[in-house]
Amino acid sequence: MGRTRRSKRVLINICIAGFIFLSVDLSAQTDSSRLKPDQNISLPDSTPIPPYPQKDMTDVLHSLSWKKKESLPLEPAPPVKYHFSFVPAIGYTLSTGFAGILASNVAFFTDDPARTNVSNIAVQLVYSQYQQLTVPLLMNYWTRNNQYNIILDWRYYKYPQDTYGLGGYSSLSNEDNIDYSQFRIHQSVLKKVVQNLYAGAGYFLDYHWDVKEEGQSNGQHSDAFLYGLPEKTISSGAVLNILFDSRKNSINPQGGFYADILYRDNLRALGSDSNWQSLTLDLRTYLKLSADGRSMLAFWSYDWLTLSGKPPYLDLPATGWDTYNNTGRGYIQGRFRSDDMLYLEAEYRFPISRNGLFGGVAFANMQSFSDYPSRQFSKLWPAAGAGLRIKVNKHSNTNIAIDYGIGIDGSKGFFVNLGEVF
Repeated sequence: MGRTRRSKRVLINICIAGFIFLSVDLSAQTDSSRLKPDQNISLPDSTPIPPYPQKDMTDVLHSLSWKKKESLPLEPAPPVKYHFSFVPAIGYTLSTGFAGILASNVAFFTDDPARTNVSNIAVQLVYSQYQQLTVPLLMNYWTRNNQYNIILDWRYYKYPQDTYGLGGYSSLSNEDNIDYSQFRIHQSVLKKVVQNLYAGAGYFLDYHWDVKEEGQSNGQHSDAFLYGLPEKTISSGAVLNILFDSRKNSINPQGGFYADILYRDNLRALGSDSNWQSLTLDLRTYLKLSADGRSMLAFWSYDWLTLSGKPPYLDLPATGWDTYNNTGRGYIQGRFRSDDMLYLEAEYRFPISRNGLFGGVAFANMQSFSDYPSRQFSKLWPAAGAGLRIKVNKHSNTNIAIDYGIGIDGSKGFFVNLGEVF
């Protein structure tokens, strides 16, 4: 892509040009006219409630309002069922240019919060300066008493993006733009086996079309061309899923352990272009360093392996192409790609303000991709950085996460999320 080719091999991601225009917390209930301040029911956890009032961006906006507050009725308020967070923002990255972002999520319980995890639905709309459009819809739904967990990941992409070749020794000088459209339809249903342990199945479809490659600036054949990059690819398969999740709130875990094992079997019989199988192992743990749980260490391991067959180039494991596009802070999305990916990350989370409005993190990660075609691991790519957390919704404990990561080989940049990275 001509706009991203540089004589210097420095990645610059300035991910917020104009940070947050607005933060909105809409708490839906049976009768909103009867709601009183601080009578919202926060998401339960084993963490003690802080002894001082908590604030979020909605409180800040209200405090700046010139409108006279109406008198509140004295009758008790009913419990809040839904907590909405809505954040419009504008950002800039090297791979997208300027981008307008609308991000929202809703947190809610389907039954008694003492026996049921918080459910979460998140949707975003992102349109970039370079005509990239992404629309993800993600759902993590828990039924009564956590008997079933329904997981959806539906997305549409119109996404020209640079890739850099295969394996752990790929180079920024091999920048190659690939333009494509994509539908991702991933869903699975899991049934409780015992406390916090679930097993189930689902169906995954990844459909790419109008795939066009610009090629490398030096005129040599790219790894994508040599690997094979047809105009259309279909990966369609059944999945088997085992999940252990002792977290109460997946938006911002305050403790617990998470383990997700996903086996995917793509079959021609289900419409896939070829038969190929993959395995992902997603492990996370959260260790409290303070009684209120606001200081903690969080650890994440994400391994994405091709077991057999030959996945389409755009379905191969790649930096930043996990479910929530969060691996590899410090490197541009798609920086590394190959048959197998190993990833480790640690993050220290700490409060900055007593009222919970501001927090901070420090993180370090390490990724390794198998060499192609040998499938050997011989190169490690570390990164580290720090970030700011701004509370958008104190009831669902949703933060805006703004991180700056630095890798090696000149890689650096800002990374933004609605919710924690993991």
